[in-house]
Amino acid sequence: MLRKGRSLSYQEFNDEDDEGGGDEDEGNAPSPVFFDDVTEDPEHEKPDSSISQTQDDVRGTNPPMRFSKTCLKNFFTVVLIFIYLLLTAVAAFLAYQTISDFLEKLNNPVMSVIYKEVDSFSSPGIALYPGKAQLLSCKHHYHDYIPPLVDPGKPQEVDCNIKEVTYFGPFANETEKKALVVRGPSDVRNKELIFMQFSRNETEEDFSAINYMLFAKFSDLTDSANKSEFMRDCERNYSMWTFSGGFRTWVKMSLLTTSGVKNEAVEFRQESSVVKFNDKRPEGAQTDQLYFAVFEWRDPFMQEIRLIVTANAWSSIAILCGVFMALFKAANFAKLTIKWTIKMRKRHLRNKARELNHVT
Repeated sequence: MLRKGRSLSYQEFNDEDDEGGGDEDEGNAPSPVFFDDVTEDPEHEKPDSSISQTQDDVRGTNPPMRFSKTCLKNFFTVVLIFIYLLLTAVAAFLAYQTISDFLEKLNNPVMSVIYKEVDSFSSPGIALYPGKAQLLSCKHHYHDYIPPLVDPGKPQEVDCNIKEVTYFGPFANETEKKALVVRGPSDVRNKELIFMQFSRNETEEDFSAINYMLFAKFSDLTDSANKSEFMRDCERNYSMWTFSGGFRTWVKMSLLTTSGVKNEAVEFRQESSVVKFNDKRPEGAQTDQLYFAVFEWRDPFMQEIRLIVTANAWSSIAILCGVFMALFKAANFAKLTIKWTIKMRKRHLRNKARELNHVT
């Protein structure tokens, strides 16, 4: 800057000398000593060399520092992108797992068991298939008490409500069947029971037994317009049991109701105990086999099974909304990060080109 200023002063000085005319050139010409002072001033040369040296030092040291900062920024940018990609993968897996669990719970409901206490049950239907056996007696008793037998093997009083139904079996053979349907006990609090006695000539039989079947309500049979078709449906849907001759079979019933997704099913569960009958009849009368059966309710609790779908649609939707929001945020962050990286790259290249142009 000093050189330019002094050169300009020297040029102006020469212009003034030229305007003054040639007569004054020799008198007003500056002395050589003045030019020596201007051109050979050591005090003004030293700052120029130090400034240029400092600029060279800065130029020599700045590119590595800028390069290291740029590399560090790029490294952290890549790490952040990797972390958000990992979080995105975790969110996608969580969404898939949530949907899979929801479908699994929806297709496989959980079984819930509820015990409901009642004062009385609806009178069940007891369908007996005696075959050649004869019903001798049927009586209601209470409080688990059965009086001693009087003249076993002989017809006695029958105080039960009995319906006789003849129908064809529901299976392939379609054999004709004759069922004695007895109205079962209902007063579970007073331990109501029904005691029945059958007799059958067993001279032609190797084994002696009577089949029976239980269904939910005796009133369903009485209210049915087609009793034969009703019994066919009962035999198709309910199980058969037996009690043997020469024993007293005590059957304790319990009711199981299963509420499905679309329909409801009723099933009887039973516990039976068998006691041998001590036959005290004359030997001639013992050719007829006697059957004894007792039916009562086990306890005043009705077991109800419900199929519960534990899949909650609202909770699954809330989880999916959170997952999709996280995915959207991750995608948005990745987009902004990529834009920022491209912008920083372009800026770095532009600065590098500017430095190269300045050097040239």
